[in-house]
Amino acid sequence: MSIDITKMRNIGISAHIDSGKTTLSERILFYCDKIHAIHEVRGKDGVGATMDAMELEKERGITIQSAATQVNWKDYTINLIDTPGHVDFTIEVERSLRVLDGAILVLCAVGGVQSQSITVDRQLKRYHVPRIAFINKCDRTGANPFKVKTQLREKLGLNAVMIQLPIGLEDKLEGVVDLITMKAVYFDGASGETIRLAEIPAHLKADATTHREELIDAISLFSDELAEKYLSGGEIPEEMIHEAIRRGALEEKFVPVMLGSAYKNKGIQTLLDGVTRYLPDPREVQNFALDLDKGEERVELFCDEQHATIALGFKLEDGQYGQLTYVRIYQGELKKGSELTNTRSRKRFRVGRLVRMHSNSMEEITEGAPGDIVALFGIDCASGDTFCGPGLNYAMSSMFVPEPVISLAITPKDKKSADQMGKALGRFTKEDPTFQTFVDPESNQTIVKGMGELHLEVYIERMKREYKCEVETGMPQVAYRETITQRADYNYTHKKQTGGSGQYGRVAGYMEPFADGDYEFVDHIKGGSIPSDFIPSCDKGFKQAIQRGALIGFPIVNIRCLINDGQSHPVDSSDIAFQQAAIGAFREAYNKAKPCILEPIMKVTVEGPTEFQGNVFASLNQRRGVINASSEDGTFSRVEAEVPLSEMFGYSTALRGMTQGKAEFTMEFEKYGRVPQSISETLIKEYEEKRRKEHS
Repeated sequence: MSIDITKMRNIGISAHIDSGKTTLSERILFYCDKIHAIHEVRGKDGVGATMDAMELEKERGITIQSAATQVNWKDYTINLIDTPGHVDFTIEVERSLRVLDGAILVLCAVGGVQSQSITVDRQLKRYHVPRIAFINKCDRTGANPFKVKTQLREKLGLNAVMIQLPIGLEDKLEGVVDLITMKAVYFDGASGETIRLAEIPAHLKADATTHREELIDAISLFSDELAEKYLSGGEIPEEMIHEAIRRGALEEKFVPVMLGSAYKNKGIQTLLDGVTRYLPDPREVQNFALDLDKGEERVELFCDEQHATIALGFKLEDGQYGQLTYVRIYQGELKKGSELTNTRSRKRFRVGRLVRMHSNSMEEITEGAPGDIVALFGIDCASGDTFCGPGLNYAMSSMFVPEPVISLAITPKDKKSADQMGKALGRFTKEDPTFQTFVDPESNQTIVKGMGELHLEVYIERMKREYKCEVETGMPQVAYRETITQRADYNYTHKKQTGGSGQYGRVAGYMEPFADGDYEFVDHIKGGSIPSDFIPSCDKGFKQAIQRGALIGFPIVNIRCLINDGQSHPVDSSDIAFQQAAIGAFREAYNKAKPCILEPIMKVTVEGPTEFQGNVFASLNQRRGVINASSEDGTFSRVEAEVPLSEMFGYSTALRGMTQGKAEFTMEFEKYGRVPQSISETLIKEYEEKRRKEHS
């Protein structure tokens, strides 16, 4: 094989917005000789960072789509994925982490552990991804990496320990002290490309000794040999320290903390050494698939070319040359011309073009090694499909896809735009599972749903640019829900007599609130008063009734429908009769069960200068927000609150205005909460008015 698997690393860069992920990726590409000049994310040269290939990313200075590339560092091969920081593009982070073996968790030396760092950490823990923490922006005013290390321990519960110390901070940042070799590392040259080792400056020697003791003490848990040497006071070899750190990191019980400044080109080469030393190669990560021929039995996969091929299509992109499918090879190898089966559709296909991606450019290859990340051209599949070699019927467990929380009505401006809109929506929904679209059967409008205003805004802008499709957008609509607050009985008979056999079905029972899920159907029929063939029909009828609620037309959740009596007719009873009986029974009991409306409550975190904290408090209170926590850190403050989504529209503009553009906020779905009575009445009136207009 052309690639030694033990020298391969699949890593992602994850962090809060503006922590410097893309700037760091750009430096990694430069030091690995993948690019010959460094471009900044919001650079004056207008080129933009290599990994932000989309025009929209360059303009806004944010990452929207995760981008993949492969680089070589010393004799190691690194597949690198740069992921977005905005919570609106959380699916891009989810699917990247699903296929990665290790990650660099980037933190800002000033901001520390921010709201999105917590979300990213939760995702890393969900997929058991070992990580290195890299404290970036040590050159910024107010930088304090020691405070960030404490936050990693307290806020994320990580066993984080410094393996480097800064030489100077803020504008005096010169380099780092390596606590393993006990040497000072400086990054000389115009772009920090020349590494110079020297003695540790005299004023840092005592600090370095103390922190090294702390490091050795922490990693002695992972190596008995090292613990013995430490206790006996012997000299500990560097290789033994590296080995213990690696073991701790792979067990997810230790997080080495490295630092530097990507913008000032300091600390990147040592970070790359850390990636190759402490993060796992594909063989060291346990991966499982489900054997569909054996009742979804879990089967361990082996990262070895001798076994049959198993690969996961984790990301789709529709480019100018057709559909591109990013694939992670978990077992076996992928060769041009080999035959694979898509487990979901059971369709066979032959591998035609096989490419390696570098951001948005590609390089043709003939084979992909086990553990590699490559891309296939022109195969028909969906995001999350598993591809198997001959004789296998395995499926990889799918990734977690959060539910969309915000929807928007879109209308094309002309006939040409209408055709293009269909194409654009087809492509975007295929690429992004959190972006959904449907036609509202009542209003006949096309509705798009997504993770937030920015998410939908970006897709509408992409329609305009990539498909020349002009659309008008309606007011964003919140995904409300309905529920009941008390038990109500029903006893309903559905009777319809036409020529020939009629329809007859009687159902009796009760409905009640159900805390453990959206819906539960309970069959308590005794003595066959309803034949067992018609019980599923009753369940179907109840499901139909809860799909479109009665108060404002949104689905009903947290409800249990129990059936304990009924009656059938030997001729007139049928599947449809009992479905209609259940729908009628539901309508009869629903209003007696004191229904109420639920709205999505968002977890909102606002970060900005302390001088505007009062304004932020007032603005959140005005929007029916409940403030849960606020913290001040010198001139910087953070406010955490729970606010109804319906009140958050246009908040970015309002926040910009009240803080002179210095504050930013993130929000993600937290839970559903009850709508206050006055708002509930308004929503019901609006819904009834809308129905009246439609019927007239």
